[in-house]
Amino acid sequence: MQPPGALESQPTPTCQDQTISSGVRPAHLPDLDSAGRGSSRYWWVWLLVFGAIGYGCYRLYLYENAKQAVVASSRGAMRPHNIPVSAAPARQGDMPVYLQGLGTVTAFNTVTVKVREDGQLASVNFKEGQNVRQGDVLATLDPRPFQVALDQAVGNLDQAKGTLAKDEAGLRDAQVNYVRDQQLFKDQIIAKQQLDTQLATADQIRGSIEADKAAVAAAEAAIANAKLNLAFTKITAPISGRIGLRLVDEGNMVHASDTTGLAVIAQLEPISVLFTIPEDQLPEVLQRLRTGVKMRADAYDRDQRQELAQGTLLTVDNQIDTTTGTSRLKATFPNKNDALFPNQFVNVKLWLDTKHHAIIIPAVAIQRGPTGTFVYVVQNDNTVAVRPVKIGLTEGNDVTIADGLQPGESVVVDGAEKLIDGMQVSLRPGSGGDGNATAAAKGSKGQAPAKGAGQR
Repeated sequence: MQPPGALESQPTPTCQDQTISSGVRPAHLPDLDSAGRGSSRYWWVWLLVFGAIGYGCYRLYLYENAKQAVVASSRGAMRPHNIPVSAAPARQGDMPVYLQGLGTVTAFNTVTVKVREDGQLASVNFKEGQNVRQGDVLATLDPRPFQVALDQAVGNLDQAKGTLAKDEAGLRDAQVNYVRDQQLFKDQIIAKQQLDTQLATADQIRGSIEADKAAVAAAEAAIANAKLNLAFTKITAPISGRIGLRLVDEGNMVHASDTTGLAVIAQLEPISVLFTIPEDQLPEVLQRLRTGVKMRADAYDRDQRQELAQGTLLTVDNQIDTTTGTSRLKATFPNKNDALFPNQFVNVKLWLDTKHHAIIIPAVAIQRGPTGTFVYVVQNDNTVAVRPVKIGLTEGNDVTIADGLQPGESVVVDGAEKLIDGMQVSLRPGSGGDGNATAAAKGSKGQAPAKGAGQR
C-alpha cells in the first residue's frame, strides 16, 4: 500500500517508456549492447600497432648503437698511434726577389742582304742556315759590265791628263813670250796691243789648265766609282750571324731597288729578349738602373721548369702601353750555346733584390685552412703541433716565413693530410727534420742553405 500522495508523485509514463518496457526500441537510438561488443572485439588490433611501434624504436636504438660503433672503429683505424711522415728543417738564408714577365726572343740585329748595283747573279756562296762572319762573300754578280766601265774611266783619265799636260806646256810658252814682249815694248819695238794680246793668251791657257785639272779630277772620281761598283759585285755579309733561306736563285737579274733581297742575317750572339712587366713594378726597376746596378735576367722555358740562359737587363722602353698597363724591357743574353732562337716564347725572371737572413721552408709544407696558412711542426717528443705562419716571398719550391717559425724547427712536408694537432708521428728514413736542439743551433747561426734553395 503506498503512502498517501505517492500516486501523485510518480511521473506519468511516456510513449518512449512504454515502448522500452514493451521490448520495442526506436530506430534513432543506438544499440548499446552491440557497440560494447564491437569495441571489445578489435582491442587486439591496437595491441599490434603499439607493439610494432615499440619494436621499431628498439631496432632504431640498435642501429644507432651500431653506427656509433662503426664510426668509432673507423676513427680508430684512421688514427694510428704512429703515422710515418717526412719533415724538413726551417733554414736561414738568402732569398732572391724576382719580377716575372712574358717575353719574346728577338735577334740583336737583323739585316736583309741586298745588292748595291743592278746585274746578273753569277754565284751564291753560302748555305742556308749557315753561320757567317762579317765580310764573308755571300754572292757575286757578273763583273764584266763593271770592269768595262772601269777601263773606260781609266781611258778618260789618261785623256784628261794628256790635255792638261798640253795646256801646261802652252802656258809656259805663253809666259815666255809675254816676258819677251815686255822687253820689246820697253824698247818701243812692238805696240802695247801686242803685249796685251800675249797676256790674254797666257790667261786663257791658265783657264784651260784649270778645266783640265777638273777633268782629271772627274776622271779619277769616275775610276773610283767604277772600282767601287766592281767591288759591289761581291756581296759580303754586313754583320756576323745566322743566315736564313735563300730568296733569289743563281742566274737571276737582281736590282738595287728589290725589296726582298738575297737573304736575311740574324745576329744571335748576343741575342735579346723583349718582355713586359706591370707598370706598378717599373719604379723599382728604374731606381735600380739609375744606381748603375746590373740586373740579372734569367730566361725559362714555357713551363718555367728549365733555365735556358742568363743575361742582364739592357734598357727600359720610353713609354707605357696604355692598352695593357705594362712596360716593355729589353735584356741581352750571350747565347753561346744557341739556347735562344728568334721569336721564341720565354718566361723571364728579373732579379730585383735579395732578402738576407730569411727563414726558408719547402712550399709543400704550407697547409691552408679556414683560419689561414699553417704548418705542422714536429716536436721533440715526436708529436706534431699546428703552427699558424705568415708567408713572405715565394721562389720556385721555397717560401719564406715572415712570422711563426724559428730556424731549425722541423716541419712536415709529406703526410700532413693524415695529421691532427698532437698526433704521434715517426720520421721516415732520409727525412731531414729531427727537431732537436742541434738543428736549431745550426739554423740560428745562419748556416748557408743548400744550392738552389733560396740562392741563385
